[in-house]
Amino acid sequence: MGIVILNRNFCTKLVGRYNCYNRSLLINQQQRKMSSSISADEVLFETKGDKALITLNRPKALNSLSLNMVRLIYPQLVKWDSDPKIRLIIIKSNMEKAFCAGGDVREIAEKGPNSELSRDFFREEYTLNHKISVLGVPYIALINGICMGGGVGVSIHGPFRVATENTIVAMPETQIGFFCDVGGSYFLPRISGKLGIYLGLTGRRLKGLDIQKAGLATHFLPSSHLSALENDLVRIEDANAAKISHLLSKYQEQWKDEYKQEFSLKPYIGRINLAFDADSVEQIVQNLEKDGSAWAKEVLEDLDKASPLSLKVTFELLKRGKSLSLPDCLTMEYRVAQNILKHKDFYTGIRARLIEKTNKPEWDPKTLAEVTNQTVQSIFGPIDGGVKDLEL
Repeated sequence: MGIVILNRNFCTKLVGRYNCYNRSLLINQQQRKMSSSISADEVLFETKGDKALITLNRPKALNSLSLNMVRLIYPQLVKWDSDPKIRLIIIKSNMEKAFCAGGDVREIAEKGPNSELSRDFFREEYTLNHKISVLGVPYIALINGICMGGGVGVSIHGPFRVATENTIVAMPETQIGFFCDVGGSYFLPRISGKLGIYLGLTGRRLKGLDIQKAGLATHFLPSSHLSALENDLVRIEDANAAKISHLLSKYQEQWKDEYKQEFSLKPYIGRINLAFDADSVEQIVQNLEKDGSAWAKEVLEDLDKASPLSLKVTFELLKRGKSLSLPDCLTMEYRVAQNILKHKDFYTGIRARLIEKTNKPEWDPKTLAEVTNQTVQSIFGPIDGGVKDLEL
């Protein structure tokens, strides 16, 4: 889960930083072209001694990740990662309700297929996700409130991920005609059993301690103690991964009895593993129908609300991602993102879920049977129109 290489050899680190430097120059050039009306205040940066802090600061949009935010965060991470004085990086939200509610997909949908925004946003977002995974500086995500899609992408790939009783994590992309991106093809198949496939296809939410139980968070503590934890992190002398881990575990130990509880999905893990151990989405549906329990019927209802195309693409994505590295997964996801946007369901889903809010999208195709294998495989193929693959 959230694999991060903290001890890279010197050559790997040098090459990685050289590549990141080049990408940083490109992003800075693109950023200068952006409208002056875009606010730099969407992300706040601060250093306290040898500690660095990132605060997501777009409250009206629940900190939904915009291209501007990506272009602010990425070069700052590159700068801090190359600064020997910086010993740790903390990312947090400016509000209790949300850490980051996802990527700002509404604007992408409004621009339509083959837009410069759709090409740039996913390329730069996935590059940011990868950068987080290879930071030489310990990266700590304080995840309080809603964390979906893009919010998962800027937290899951770091070594330290702290959830609270208010944290809600989900990858609901199949419900809007998209797929589980930001490295979802990497971390979801690596969750124990078939839980990752279940979460990816249904978009179901995990809350609080369940997030740690599932392996998506590394630590848990009450939200009322986040400020104290942050202060203690800033006060660590000669900070390193071991000292950070010790502090986080110490905080967690203080509250383990108060929040001691079993994983809420524990009674259903056997059913999940049985139903989602399948060679196709159709077989999963058949397994759930055979199960026949009230739980299985609820899961079938969730799948019925999702885009059939998205379900099949996500299933194929998770199957392929299980044997790929994170960079290869993100490269694959970039192809899929550009190709799936040529289909109607993403625009239909955004309109129904986020704009008109009817929650009744008219998917095309309407059924799983109508989504051909040829269509699914084409979405994993080369990008048309001369768009280059993502290179990490």
